[in-house]
Amino acid sequence: MTFLLNIDVPDVEAATRFYTEAFDLKVGRRFGSDFVELLGWPANVYLLTKKAGTIGAGGDKRRYERHWSPIHIDVVVDDVDLAVTRAVGAGAKLEAAAADAPYGRIAMLADPFGHGFCLLQFSPRGYDALLDT
Repeated sequence: MTFLLNIDVPDVEAATRFYTEAFDLKVGRRFGSDFVELLGWPANVYLLTKKAGTIGAGGDKRRYERHWSPIHIDVVVDDVDLAVTRAVGAGAKLEAAAADAPYGRIAMLADPFGHGFCLLQFSPRGYDALLDT
């Protein structure tokens, strides 16, 4: 079993620029002008153009200002501070600066389309450090 990561965006070209610059992902295939595959993470990323205001799941209207979602991406990186600089340089908004936690360092950001994500640099023990508490 595997999974794919689909991300609705209002502008697939702007999203392609952001995700390739912020995370060094590469364009795989283009399925017309509104659907792009990005490669480089353990799961393929699919950017899908969906206009703001159109109906999404549960009858909710799509919106691309910052919004809460019960699911978000944690991107594991070797150097969280460097990754924050790169993501912000590509257009991400820093919401919580990198901070130390028992399992490593974590920063909270949002992409230019309102989707939250975290950058996470694990300590040598990672989440196992939480077992000590």
